[in-house]
Amino acid sequence: MAAPTRVFAFRDARWAPDPVLEPSAAVRSPQPVPLVIDNGSFQTRAGWACPDPSVPAEPLLRFRSLAARSRGARGGAGAETQVGNDLGSPEPLRWLLRSPFDRNVPVQLELQELLLDHVFQRLGVSSQGCVDHPIVLTEAVCNPLYSRQMMSELLFECYQVPKVSYGVDSLYSFYHNRRQNWPCSGLVISSGYQCTHILPVLEGRLDAKNCKRINLGGCQAAVYLQRLLQLKYPGHFAAITLSRMEEILHEHSYIAQDYIEELQKWRCPEYYEDNVHKMQLPFSNKLLGSTVASEEKQEKRQQQLRRLQELNARRREEKLQLDQERLDRLLYVQELLEDGQMDQFHKALVELNMDSAEELQSYINKLSLSVEQTKQKILQSEVNIEVDVVDSKPETPDLDPLGSEQSLEDVESINEFEPLFAEEQPEVEKPVAAVQPVFNLAEYHQLFLGTERIRAPEIVFQPSLIGEDQAGIAETMQYVLERYSKEQQAILVQNVFLTGGNTMYPGLKARIQKELLEMRPFQSSFQVSLASSPVLDAWYGARDWAVEHMNREEGWISRKDYEEKGGEYLKEHCASNVYVPIRLPKQAPRAAEAPGRASGTGNPGEQA
Repeated sequence: MAAPTRVFAFRDARWAPDPVLEPSAAVRSPQPVPLVIDNGSFQTRAGWACPDPSVPAEPLLRFRSLAARSRGARGGAGAETQVGNDLGSPEPLRWLLRSPFDRNVPVQLELQELLLDHVFQRLGVSSQGCVDHPIVLTEAVCNPLYSRQMMSELLFECYQVPKVSYGVDSLYSFYHNRRQNWPCSGLVISSGYQCTHILPVLEGRLDAKNCKRINLGGCQAAVYLQRLLQLKYPGHFAAITLSRMEEILHEHSYIAQDYIEELQKWRCPEYYEDNVHKMQLPFSNKLLGSTVASEEKQEKRQQQLRRLQELNARRREEKLQLDQERLDRLLYVQELLEDGQMDQFHKALVELNMDSAEELQSYINKLSLSVEQTKQKILQSEVNIEVDVVDSKPETPDLDPLGSEQSLEDVESINEFEPLFAEEQPEVEKPVAAVQPVFNLAEYHQLFLGTERIRAPEIVFQPSLIGEDQAGIAETMQYVLERYSKEQQAILVQNVFLTGGNTMYPGLKARIQKELLEMRPFQSSFQVSLASSPVLDAWYGARDWAVEHMNREEGWISRKDYEEKGGEYLKEHCASNVYVPIRLPKQAPRAAEAPGRASGTGNPGEQA
């Protein structure tokens, strides 16, 4: 029995611009409710943390964390900046796209400000001159103090927010999916767009000293898949875009439970035919050798030649006007010489950068000749424009003197368009039924996805596939567990939690279970769970925390704290980083130097 044909078309979906939302009255009364922003390197999600059922308990804004600033038109129009979904599609603007993130840490605060402006404007924040809502913002694991300092400065100084709270996105997701009484322990595996983290959580708090990061994520997998397919299909190099590779990763890729064994399966022709996915690229059914009547071809050629003649006639008129103005100016200077106004004549010669009256006369003669020749060409072109300049038999050239007088400019301009007419040369007409495609045009524009379906997502387990000198998830997880006692290891592996957009591959949970089975002692138990919504649970967890701590002081950094303790200050809570303040070395006291200087002033010889 033949396997069903698996041909999938690329959706190439365009992003719809975000509307300006009208916030509910419940977000401002009796007091402004917190605004939750999941500031991810791939996508930004924002919404309200309001216990009122009239306010949706889901992110109202979801857009890519990208901005593009056009250079502006030459006519004087200023540069235009587009953010997120306003871009429509990222591919036409790929070389203009900018992100505020370096890996998963925001470093370009100008771009971060554009993203926040977009959030506040589209959510309908109506306060004048400030944002009077508390802000709950996600940040990277072990976020550098400088990055947090710049973010706090942006929020407090630019937006005048009353208070802010920072938390780790994967810990918010862990907090939202807790299945037992909090605090609980577990091992969080978070894989996102740029990085993958292994985070041990003991008694509800992050053990920051034993956190590990792998600098690989969905972005590197998409680039790797793009390179594989571009090498496999060099004829479709431009059509294999990053957006389409991300679509393939999200909908057609999976994690192999045993990578080598899975590759051996793909060597079997039957297995390949049953499991290959064919991605249909857009194409046109119009054949290159289209049968167009010779009369239509000649008519198109005549239209092109007429347009070229009109263009050259317009250029000649502009040249004639310019030359005539110059000639009138030179004749005016010559009249000054004839009238005996020598001072004005010499002054005019200096302005014209000429030395003598003979040079002036030479220029007048040349310009007069040029003006006459241009007038004759214009007259000849007006005569020729009434005549059909295209002969129905190209092999017999027109030897009419008037036709031969057609300017070289016309001939050169026509030669520039010769490639356009190369495939339109008159030839023996063939009936439409005689033109048959040599091959299946649709199949030529198909990408066959075989082992590429498992090779791209495998890089988080084997970074050496793309030449990265890093450990994979399994090795890093084993390294983290070995830093704890056997009792603590047993506690951590009882709650291995997977979250992040890059953990949504089918088969990832089974692969983690297989890796744990290989590294754990015989007959030991472990449990692996996947977040209910790996992409959105970070926002849901941040909202849960904000609703529970809305009227508490725990975890909130007030403006007073910012002014007294600096922008890098962090109030810790169950889903936050660990705050490590900057400790500057104490300077040695200079009191001992003062007596020496005093005695030195009395005895200059000792100083020397």
